[in-house]
Amino acid sequence: MSYQVFARKYRPRTFADLLGQDHVVRTLRNAIEMDRLAHAYLFVGPRGTGKTSTARIFAKALNCSGGPKIEFDPDEDICREIAEGISLDVLEIDGASNNGVDHVRELRETVKFSPAKCRYKIYYIDEVHMLSAAAFNALLKTLEEPPPHVKFIFATTEAQKVLPTIISRCQRFDLRRIPTKTIADHLLHIARLEKVELEEKAAYAIAKGADGGMRDAQSMLDQLVAFCGSRIEEANVQEVFGFTPMERIADMADSLLARRVVESTAVIHEQAARGRDLSLFLADLIGYLRHLVVAVIDPKNEFGELTSEAVGRLREQARLSTPERLLRLIDHFAATEAKLKWAPNKGLHLEIAVIKAMQILGETTLSDVIGLLHQTGDAIGVDLAPGPASAGSRAGGEAPPPPRKPAPKAEVSRSMEERDGDAGSVDAREAVSPARPKGPLSGAALWAGVVDVMTKERPLFGSCVQAAVFAEQTEKKLVVHFSRADSFSRDSLLRESNRTFVEELIKELAGKPLGFVAEIRDGLEAAPKPALEPEPPAPDGAVKAKPPAKKKIADDAAGPAPAVEKPAAPVEVKAAEPVEAATFLKDPMIEAAMELFDASLES
Repeated sequence: MSYQVFARKYRPRTFADLLGQDHVVRTLRNAIEMDRLAHAYLFVGPRGTGKTSTARIFAKALNCSGGPKIEFDPDEDICREIAEGISLDVLEIDGASNNGVDHVRELRETVKFSPAKCRYKIYYIDEVHMLSAAAFNALLKTLEEPPPHVKFIFATTEAQKVLPTIISRCQRFDLRRIPTKTIADHLLHIARLEKVELEEKAAYAIAKGADGGMRDAQSMLDQLVAFCGSRIEEANVQEVFGFTPMERIADMADSLLARRVVESTAVIHEQAARGRDLSLFLADLIGYLRHLVVAVIDPKNEFGELTSEAVGRLREQARLSTPERLLRLIDHFAATEAKLKWAPNKGLHLEIAVIKAMQILGETTLSDVIGLLHQTGDAIGVDLAPGPASAGSRAGGEAPPPPRKPAPKAEVSRSMEERDGDAGSVDAREAVSPARPKGPLSGAALWAGVVDVMTKERPLFGSCVQAAVFAEQTEKKLVVHFSRADSFSRDSLLRESNRTFVEELIKELAGKPLGFVAEIRDGLEAAPKPALEPEPPAPDGAVKAKPPAKKKIADDAAGPAPAVEKPAAPVEVKAAEPVEAATFLKDPMIEAAMELFDASLES
């Protein structure tokens, strides 16, 4: 007998032999068992995933002795003829070479004849998307109402090219890419049967290169046996097919995260010297960074497509990484991959991309700054982010969180408090931190209330809300408009934390939840800020803050300054007494700042 390649020798013969397509196998087995057989089937999937094998096994199950039945003998004459493609009743047609309307007309003429030997006459058309539009249309009527003894099975790799009228007349099965671990285990099984010593890492390297196609993996193994003989190692796979070992990709990730430029460029030079495809190397690196992001977000992930050694190293690197920086790296390298496809000197472009990636890793992001500010606030006992959480608790009626324990104040602060202990200081403190507007508000008054509270409680973003112009309020949303020149203010206001704060604030002031929509409008003129609705009178006995008065102060250096608000009750503010250096350095805020920035005081 002549030699058969592994892809033909180990082709699945029964439903039990089909790997990685459990959903298809289960549906077909149940259809046979319950006698719910359709007249047309469409198998869709990438190359080498088992479309033709599934069609042949299904044809055997329908036409075997005593069939249709799930369990059949693949060695009986009918099943063997179907497997070899010589059965008179199971016709395999190549859609690429028989794609004309004349071929379909011939098929329509033969459909009406009864099968010669089997129970069903089965027409299997491979690459059915290659049929012309006229051929598809000629097939429609026959496909919709075929004789009871006829079954159609179609297979394609590009379902989007098949007419919807054809797909609607078929039961569609989408065959998936076979998992890497499943392919590797099957290759090891074939190697044992062939008395070939296949290293586990080599099996995983082949499976990864096959990209979910079992036939591709078996062909690669066949080629490696011819190259290596009875022992195949991972280095042989890399040498024959130009793959990069997972350890080298992990080394590259190590040098990137540690910002070691020399090591990273050395890896690129090594890959180029070995004749490796640098585009494929970059794709492998992006895939590894994706695994690293998953390891950071989900430390319990099993990573079935990787070896145990690779998973262990991945988890070690995940402890030193953050998802934000890894995602920025992936975006950067993805853009580089698109440019690398047309670059004449791929090595140069990849080196530049790696150096720029290290600069990206060294940049300070907004999240780093915010985290540093929060750490500083925690150290000195100051809450730097009152906002969505507190607003939500007030709107929902829940009890506010326990107040943060204030830090001990310096001597200067205590002396100021002692001087401000009169009755007028109460009004001053209430004027500095007034209560929020009373609701429910609506329309322009509602947005005016949002602007007022946002300006006082989040002064950093006060200019952002002040740049907005009220547009409309519906039952479900509040709409404001920004001019195109104020697009930055709009983007800042729509960040997650600010947007949440505004929505909670709108809910509190309006008395009901409303969505917040900020739109850009060309030619927008600034609208006057609407006034708030008058507040209801204060209950009897309540202490109400007096409206602040204005006074003029002189600045010796800059001349007259604009008027500033002052409490109604005059408060005498005396010049602060000189503070000694020792007292100044004992202030908690100064101590925290000097410790944070590793500073020292010099005279």
